[in-house]
Amino acid sequence: MKKTNADELLNRNSVPILSWDFHYEYLNELKANYADLKNVEDISNQFSWNDDGLEIKERIKDEVVVITDVNLKIVFASNGIKKMTGYRESEVLGKTPKMFQGPATCETAINEIREAIKLQIPFEKTIQNYKKDGRTYKCKIKGVPVFNLKGELSHFIAFEREDKSA
Repeated sequence: MKKTNADELLNRNSVPILSWDFHYEYLNELKANYADLKNVEDISNQFSWNDDGLEIKERIKDEVVVITDVNLKIVFASNGIKKMTGYRESEVLGKTPKMFQGPATCETAINEIREAIKLQIPFEKTIQNYKKDGRTYKCKIKGVPVFNLKGELSHFIAFEREDKSA
């Protein structure tokens, strides 16, 4: 049976629809990362951060970035917050990270984090947090105080990821 020109055209250069879906998702991720970086850069410039060693550009791709002011009110959360917690950024702004804690959250770990914040030193902890739907997850947090160019405390930044090994 001989193929028609229409059959040949249909079989030539066909790309599965799924590959376009993946490409679209990838582009959306890139756009979200770019927007997140722009927002962090705006905060950094506004408050004259000394952001040496924070490696935000590299980390924002794989980790959720949460920035609080000195009173621990959330002023920024990267787009990954929705995937990790179920909350959109608009739902967490102005609240404290305590909103993710609950009965299964280890009080000892929370006290150690509080002490590090009080002493204005970096910390690293894995704690049991709660998603918007009430399910728990292990959250690995690397918290860092951020100082302005005058050496004054400006914000706290937390790099977070779900710890699936636990």
